[in-house]
Formats: sequence, structure tokens, C-alpha cells
Amino acid sequence: MRTKIRIIISVLLLTLLLSACGAAASLPSESTASTENLPNEAASPAAGVPDEPYEAVDYTLYPAPDGGYVGDVMPYVTEDGTLELYYLFDTDRNGQGYHPIYKYSTTDLCGYKDHGMVLNYGQMSDPDPALGTGSVLQDPDGLYHFFYTGHTSIGNSGKGTECVMHATSTDREVWVKDPDILFNAPEGYSGVDFRDPEVFWVERDQCYWLLMSATAESMSGVVVKYTSMDLKNWEFQGPFFTPYKHYMCECPDLFCIGDTWYLTYSWDCVTYYAMSDSMDGPFVAPQDNILDGKGLMDGNGFIFYAAKTAEIDGHVYLCGWLGRAGMSSDSGFYQWAGNIMNHELVQNEDKTLGVKAPETLDSYFTIDKLVFAEPMTEGVEINDNNISLSPDADSYALADMGTRPATMTLECDVTFDAGGCVGFAFGGSASDETYTALCLDGGRNLLHYEGYEIEDIRDFDPMAVTKFDFSRADSHHVKLVCENEIVVLYIDDMKALSSRITHSIDGAHIGVFADGCSAEFSNISVKIPG
Repeated sequence: MRTKIRIIISVLLLTLLLSACGAAASLPSESTASTENLPNEAASPAAGVPDEPYEAVDYTLYPAPDGGYVGDVMPYVTEDGTLELYYLFDTDRNGQGYHPIYKYSTTDLCGYKDHGMVLNYGQMSDPDPALGTGSVLQDPDGLYHFFYTGHTSIGNSGKGTECVMHATSTDREVWVKDPDILFNAPEGYSGVDFRDPEVFWVERDQCYWLLMSATAESMSGVVVKYTSMDLKNWEFQGPFFTPYKHYMCECPDLFCIGDTWYLTYSWDCVTYYAMSDSMDGPFVAPQDNILDGKGLMDGNGFIFYAAKTAEIDGHVYLCGWLGRAGMSSDSGFYQWAGNIMNHELVQNEDKTLGVKAPETLDSYFTIDKLVFAEPMTEGVEINDNNISLSPDADSYALADMGTRPATMTLECDVTFDAGGCVGFAFGGSASDETYTALCLDGGRNLLHYEGYEIEDIRDFDPMAVTKFDFSRADSHHVKLVCENEIVVLYIDDMKALSSRITHSIDGAHIGVFADGCSAEFSNISVKIPG
């Protein structure tokens, strides 16, 4: 949705809107909304923007299976451009056998078909009573191959708990396992942490490559490389990428945009990337190689994880998952596995990567929603679809735009003093008067959300963050994509912060705020699905 804040001049038009929509906010009939006699602290609820009915929607953009969660995603693009997302099915009730592989498919990233389970885990006596991440490809004869991780606590007679397994299919729905282990970890590498095969054909070398996440005896995470002519016999080629920073480099993925090669990998609850002029490397991580959020509590920050890429019609998507809520709602803590999360990659002029909302969403959110803003504090001016905020030095300014629809997009341009903190506020309804803050934090050069109320954001450290250098430009283009409690903030086609904001649903309002600085939110546009 794109929300447009308009000042209604004609009383007749306002009457028609009220009769059509049942309710509307009252705004002054002048170009600037008055803020006289308003307190420094927010008055709640927003009297001029009454609560509207709220009804949660099905997860259309960010699906998750009934009774479970989406773990590591394995993208495959069919000949007709359909994106298939195989994933590890996780539950809160995992037993001795766990993580069967399920599948979604989509043609537009705006709606998904649930194919259910396509590959089950084995018996406790098999090498794969638990399944791990892998990859799908098709050979020249049309047969499909699934290379995946087999995991067993028994340890395969001393060969290690993890190994590379293989299955084949003629339709990508029914997969037949090869009962034999293809290979275990080579000498000098841990047999406990050896997983996530990524297999693809390399035309230049006229052979298949297999990249694997491994841990050397030095306890350093590496990506190792194998090659094969027939997808059966594999030859170890040694280390491919060695950052000397992580215990593992999970879910490696190699891809090219233009003349630059990129390698994505995951650890520390984060998806990273490195870049090279050659597919052979060496791969070097840029100074800032994180594109979405990072939790600051070890083991509880799975914001966007295990992402791998898929290219469709020249667009490259980074396909991963958003972790489920942790110890409490809106805490900034996220556990392993949750909902599908896809970003579209952008290559910057310096060849580094950025992310933006998939362009396909533009054909999904097609209806402009008229939203009326209401000043909630002093220092607020509302002029057409622009909101100016000028708080006192020891307070903040806030404008409320009414009930947040269950699914919507909001776009605007934001200009503010680099040392302050501005952003989007959620709350202010009759049932919950408090406002929490999704922050563009110029003082810390961070995007963050962790459920803090606006008046508290100066006093507490961020917990779930994305680095962002606000000094790069005076004005920043921001886009929010919302579906139920999932709220994704994109900025300047550079970074994203994916969040779960339960304080934004069940009738909560959405607004804009500024704290410690003046700010201008201009060209505000909101859309809902057609």
C-alpha cells in the first residue's frame, strides 16, 4: 500500500468518503495541521484517526507451513521461471528424526503453492535420520538431482556425523534416495561439521562443482570444493574460501552479476557475502557485508539467515528465512526457523551489493489508501502528503496516521539531522496507547527495532540492528512492507531490516516520529493489495 496524506478541501468530498468508508480522521481544512495546545508527550489514543477494523491475513508474501517453520531454503528455478523453494521443515517437537524437506513454489513472490514434504528423513540406522541443507539441479538427460546433508548421532562407524547424500527425481515431487553415502569429510576436517552441498555445472571447466561448508582442524570455518564429471564420483580440490573469522561458513552459494562473482555464506545468525573478480577467487568481504539484520545476543539473533540466490528474468533474489520470535514478543530476539523471506539484490556502482523489495510486489499492492494524519505532539505540521516534525530538545514529535492495515506498503522520503533518531511508530489505539519505535538512528548509524517505546530509545541499547551510514545522503528513500506482524524496512536500495512487530497489529496505529532532531517525511504513499 502506498499511503497518501491529503488535506480535504471540499466538505462534500469528505462526506462522500465518510459514507463510503464508514469512518475517517478529521483534519483541518488548511494546508497545515495545527498543533496548538498539544502536549510534549504523545496524547493517546489519536482522537482524529479513530480505530478501524483489523483482520489478520494469510501469509501470502512470507509463508510458513501449518504446524511448523521454514528452515534453510534451497532455491531452484524451473525452465518456465517458477521459483521452487525447498526448505528444512522445523517444529518445536523435533524428535530423533527431524528436518524433512518440504517445498513451496511461486511465479511472482506474491503467492506460494505448498507442495508439502518431498524428501523424508531416514531411520535411525540410516546415515540421514536428520536432513540438512543441499541443492537441486538437472542433468543433460533431464534427470533431477538433490544433493543434501545426512546427519546422524551414531557417527557412521567413526566416519563422522555428517555426510553428503543424493536423491533423484523425474518430476521434482517424488524423490528416490541413493542409499549410499557419496562421501564424508576429508582428512584434516571435522566429521561433525561437514554439510550444505551446493552443486552446479561449470561450463568453463566442463565439469560439476560442489561447494561444501566445513571446519578445518584449526577450528576455522572454510568452504571446500569438489569436482565431478558424472555427479557420482567426486574429487576433493581443497579449500575454496577461508575467511579465518567463523567456525563455519554454512549454506555457501556462488553466483555472478555482471563481471563480478559473489559468495554468500552464513554464521553468527547472519547471512554474509564476499566478492571477487574471478569465480576461482580469492573472495574478499567488503567492510560491511551484511544486508539485513543482526541480533546482538549470541544464538538469539536469527533475523535473516541461510540465504541463497535465485535468478529469474535478470532479477537476482536472495532467498532465506526470518526467524520466529524468541523469549518474548518484540524483544529483538529471534529463534532458528520461521517464515520465507526474499529480498531482491542490487549491484552498486562499486560492485558491492544492496537489497530492495522485490519489484514483483508492485503488481500486488495496487490500491492507494487514503490516510489522514493527526498531530499527537507539538512540533508537527501536515501538508498534503508531507509531515514535518520539529520536537523540543528534550522531547519528541509524533504524527499518527491511523490503524495499520494487516498488509500494506508505505513509501516516503525521509530527511533528518544525522545525529537524531526518526522512524515509524506503532501503537496509539484505544486498546494500547503506547507507541514503539522502528528507528532510523542517525546517532548510531543503525536501523533497529526491539519494542522500545519512543521515550525510551535514548536510554537503551539496540538489540536487533542493521548498520547504515546516514551521512551518504541528505535524504533517504524508505519502503515498508508489512504482512501481519512481519515488517520489513528497506532504505535506499541498500539495506533491509526484517522484524516481527506484534505491537503493529490487532488494530495498532502507524505513525512517524522524530527524536533529537527535526525531520521531514515527504511524498508519503501507502498501498494495499488489489
